[in-house]
Amino acid sequence: MKYIAIITGASSGIGREFAMALDQSMDALDEIWIVARRKERLEELAEKLRHHAKIISGDLSNRNTVNRISAMLRADKCRVRFLINAAGYGILGEFAKGDRKEETGMCDLNVRALTDVTYACLPFMGKNSRIINLASSAAFVPQPSFSVYAATKSYVLSFSRSLNAELKDRNIYVTAVCPGPVKTEFFDVAEKLGTRTLSMKKWAMTTPDVVVKTALRDSFARKEISIPTTMMKLFYILTKTVPHHMIISFTDRLYR
Repeated sequence: MKYIAIITGASSGIGREFAMALDQSMDALDEIWIVARRKERLEELAEKLRHHAKIISGDLSNRNTVNRISAMLRADKCRVRFLINAAGYGILGEFAKGDRKEETGMCDLNVRALTDVTYACLPFMGKNSRIINLASSAAFVPQPSFSVYAATKSYVLSFSRSLNAELKDRNIYVTAVCPGPVKTEFFDVAEKLGTRTLSMKKWAMTTPDVVVKTALRDSFARKEISIPTTMMKLFYILTKTVPHHMIISFTDRLYR
């Protein structure tokens, strides 16, 4: 039996940081499977890892990529100890002014692909396996000028919490990670339409290592939600106490 971790979105940002962290802390793993579109980035990462890294280059929005992962799991007789679903992107700007392919692409990658990868890996998971899904603080309340992204992350949060309840009898634990802004390449894509991130969000920026360290700690503590910074924890409380229509109206005015 080969014990592995699978990390999507591993070519940069939080996904890459997860690969580095598991490589340093999990000696019980036989391999780390790193998944992303950019093969050259994966090759660069693989050279830095102590564990053997299996490179899977492909677009998870293409179902053939997930089918390939399923076939590899069967062929190698694997036990998936960690599944880290970190692949995803967001685009800032008004929905009606956005690119149709990019708007629907967020749904394909952030929602459908994450669900598909999770379904493919579950038969190969057992006692004390972990699933860590990258949601966002945007999941807590609808976000004008970030509407599709926030909706997809709301799905990830809801799906993760429900799945965590379903899998407890199998001793498989699911954690949804809900950071605020993180200093990665994310905003290079998110701001491509010229819509700038709110200054207060940039002031709340954290780093991938903080997100990953907190997420792994919370996963081992069997927490269903991981919120890595005090500011985002306060925001979470705010969204539970203040009517959402007030938060939405306030955010909308700030972006206009």
